[in-house]
Amino acid sequence: MTTDDQLPFDDAPPRVEVRRSKRRRRSVSAYRDGDTVIVLMPASVTKKDEPALVREMLDRLERTDPRAPRSDAALLARAEELIAHYLPGLAPPASVRWVSNQQQRWGSCTVGDRTIRITDRLQHSPDFVINCVLLHELVHLQIPNHSQEFHAAMARYPDLARAEAYLEGFTDATTATRQSR
Repeated sequence: MTTDDQLPFDDAPPRVEVRRSKRRRRSVSAYRDGDTVIVLMPASVTKKDEPALVREMLDRLERTDPRAPRSDAALLARAEELIAHYLPGLAPPASVRWVSNQQQRWGSCTVGDRTIRITDRLQHSPDFVINCVLLHELVHLQIPNHSQEFHAAMARYPDLARAEAYLEGFTDATTATRQSR
């Protein structure tokens, strides 16, 4: 069994724009501009060397810049991994997607059509938090209430208390921000 940090959460590759500069001598850098990654490199870099440098910059950005949004496809893949680890035998949901219209809930599901929606406010949260919210909704596909059976299923998730504490802090910070306006 792998840890939560090892569960796949891959998104489609970003759009990349390479900008070459005659003034740049050696350094290669990259930054995000919306949904595009801008890679700056010296004009002297050969076309043969460019793909490796771009890949290196994308890897570096991925490690250091958590702003990249996660896709619906990655969320569905994560749901399938969570099912395999914590709810074997559960049929996968028909769809899992990020939504922007949930301001009071972290997630919701519709048992009848087996769909799950997760608030996009959590897109930049740590994986263990997203896993917890997603697992909560997956368990609801099997147990539509908050019974002891539901809580026993959720208790299988080792980071449950940590995720709940994170979400409580997130709520407190959001509430404090709204009240100070």
